[in-house]
Amino acid sequence: MEDVTLLILEWLGEQGVNAMIRVDAERVRDRRPPWTFAASGGPLSQPFRADGASAEQCMGRALIQLRDAGVIVPF
Repeated sequence: MEDVTLLILEWLGEQGVNAMIRVDAERVRDRRPPWTFAASGGPLSQPFRADGASAEQCMGRALIQLRDAGVIVPF
């Protein structure tokens, strides 16, 4: 998943979606899922976020939410 994350972000931008993935050091220290994906705009009717324990888990959850919102990522 990590290999295609940048391709996914770039593709989303081309679709008019504002998107980012980040890791939060405070959440690492607190033993909470540190990775967050956030997206808004474009074809999305409302902003959303997906959290995960790893970048792969985070992006997997984000792709499910994107699909549920009608945005089918071709990767």
